[in-house]
Amino acid sequence: MSAAVRVGIAGLGTVGAGVLSLLQQHSGLIATRCGREVVPVAVSARDRARDRGVPLDGYRWFDSATDLAQDSEVDVVIELIGGEGGVAKAVVEAALEAGKPVVTANKALIAHHGTALASLAESHDAVLAFEAAVAGGIPALKTLREGLSGNAIDRLHGILNGTCNYILSTMRESGRDFDEVLAEAQALGYAEADPSFDVDGVDAAHKLAILTSLAFGCEVDFGAVYAEGIRNITASDIAYAEELGYRIKLLGIAERSDGGVEQRVHPCMVSTRSPLAQVEGVFNAVLFHGDFVDSIMIEGRGAGAGPTASAVVADLLDIARGNAVPAFGMPQARLKSLPTLPMAQHEGCYYIRLQVVDRPGVMADVTAILRDEAISLEAMLQRGRAPGEPVAVVLTTHETVEERMQRALERIAALEASLEPPRIIRIEPI
Repeated sequence: MSAAVRVGIAGLGTVGAGVLSLLQQHSGLIATRCGREVVPVAVSARDRARDRGVPLDGYRWFDSATDLAQDSEVDVVIELIGGEGGVAKAVVEAALEAGKPVVTANKALIAHHGTALASLAESHDAVLAFEAAVAGGIPALKTLREGLSGNAIDRLHGILNGTCNYILSTMRESGRDFDEVLAEAQALGYAEADPSFDVDGVDAAHKLAILTSLAFGCEVDFGAVYAEGIRNITASDIAYAEELGYRIKLLGIAERSDGGVEQRVHPCMVSTRSPLAQVEGVFNAVLFHGDFVDSIMIEGRGAGAGPTASAVVADLLDIARGNAVPAFGMPQARLKSLPTLPMAQHEGCYYIRLQVVDRPGVMADVTAILRDEAISLEAMLQRGRAPGEPVAVVLTTHETVEERMQRALERIAALEASLEPPRIIRIEPI
């Protein structure tokens, strides 16, 4: 059996403790599968005294994670500190500059600095692996990098944030509104005390930027991702969606065309017949479309100690076996800088929810605005009449351009009878 791989773990939060637990419990299985032992030898975290539910006896403790990364008795560095920059970035850079393989679950770091870090890894003949950065235990990146490597991928759709999927699923099942379900998600530990990173779409946007690079062979460009969250989704929107044959999901979508790449994260109405419509609770899923394989979907738990640790250790075993592949599926120098298609050019169908005064002529004004913007209506729903009182009106449109829709919404919002800003949800044909 080959010499053991000595592992240093920087960051002992939920995932770090999960990685240690997995490596301890499955040490024999791992050695059998890769022909050598994979042994944790060093750890680093801010608080030595904290009980992490896993024994730390026998591991060397480093107060400085950067010192751990540079230690000569550590062969592979696992970065689980988190954050776009700061200590996490310094640890990864220090390890790569020392020629050491790095495994990370840090989606923000890879979304913002992935291209530069891949270049640094290649220049020092080191490996940079980050399967756990996207969709937890689901092998989304391995699917693109390995299983679908013979396909040209033209689009992908992903439920990439379990917190948002839990909230939307629970709203549909219970009929309750966003704020109440969010509070429940926080109490259950599915949402952070400050949930903005999740519910405003930032987390999903990080993951989408990484997936896009793997799918299309382009540089990671987080700044090109349009991100919109779920705060404005109401229980009535979800009920109307069901009536129209849809379910609402926060999706990350990447599409490539001759004009460039479209990357967007926002709530979508998807047909109840779509496989993504059936993904509920805290689960994640990614639907890929390749030219030879057609469409395939992978689904599973997208977060938590166990699933994320599983993905971290999968990368670690690849390194132990000597299965070194470029971080983004090809040498960094071959990654293209593809033009970005702005959201204003997006074409699709729309759901529009209005809150207006119920009086003659209001809908004539609304439909005149839509006519002026060349937006064709498909259906209209209005429940009951309340002359002179507020009433909700729901419209769905045929395919149009986002820029036209936004102009129409501004004009509708300015109508005297309009009581609140119109809300839209894009209808995604999958």
